[in-house]
Amino acid sequence: MLSQLFNLTLIQNTIRTATPLVLAAMGGLLTEHAGILNIGMEGMILLGSFFGIVGSYFFSSSLMGVILAVVAGIIIGIIYGFFVVELESDEFIIGIAINIFASGLTVFLLRSIFGVKGAFSSPDIVPLPKLSFPGLDKIPLLNVLFNNHSIFVYISWILVALIYIYLYKTPKGMWLRASGEYPEALETVGVSSKKMKYISSIACGVLCSFAGAHLSLGYLTLFTENMSADRGFIAVAAIIFGGANPIKTFAAAMMFGFFDALGIRMQVMGVPSQFTQMIPYVVTIVALVIVTKNHMNKIKKRKEKEEGAY
Repeated sequence: MLSQLFNLTLIQNTIRTATPLVLAAMGGLLTEHAGILNIGMEGMILLGSFFGIVGSYFFSSSLMGVILAVVAGIIIGIIYGFFVVELESDEFIIGIAINIFASGLTVFLLRSIFGVKGAFSSPDIVPLPKLSFPGLDKIPLLNVLFNNHSIFVYISWILVALIYIYLYKTPKGMWLRASGEYPEALETVGVSSKKMKYISSIACGVLCSFAGAHLSLGYLTLFTENMSADRGFIAVAAIIFGGANPIKTFAAAMMFGFFDALGIRMQVMGVPSQFTQMIPYVVTIVALVIVTKNHMNKIKKRKEKEEGAY
């Protein structure tokens, strides 16, 4: 039984289920460094999923699907940035509003454009091509790890390295981090903290649209109502668990993806879906409890050290 559960297929499923989490988390940690905890990623992913399907279906091109998803991500990123940065609205309220808006809009457009309820699939939807590298198919482990994945799987891996370099090795990355930690100091050197926050919000919208396009065109080839399935919130948990560090956040997203894939594999083996669907959320809650407890212990030790100094 264990050999059927823990095998190469589980690794393959983990990569595919973790990819939207990685992409969204990479976008979310950019806004996190800019001083914005983006709760609206759930809605951004959902809009990316829907407009990816729209573009692919009507233009018979997965590339057009991705382009349309990105346009939607840019627009919603600008809207989010306008309310949070320009109007200084509460980021949590605006994030929840975006999630509700995205859920209602996609349901409305699904029925208005395609005339269906619940889900839409069609042979006219062109999925994202899967990449395969010659020679790796002869090595089972490498074949599972690197072959027959959507292009967004490879993009997500590359983005982890690029975002790490951007944040910690470039001046603009330092400006982004300063916009969240020391905005007044950033303004004194002539760099607009609002501009950096806007950039992070738009970048988050684009990466969440990538996550959505992967869901509807790479992982599946259809759209269902609320198909983001709380992945935006799990991505937020990955950011918190990883301390907004790209590498640690990537590891956290892969961990959550593993338990999601494990739940799917358990369903195939006959375990009730009501139980298996709980697994990724239970793991998320446990992870956040551990992070919170460690953070509180650090604060307690710091206070004890300060009191001891006096």
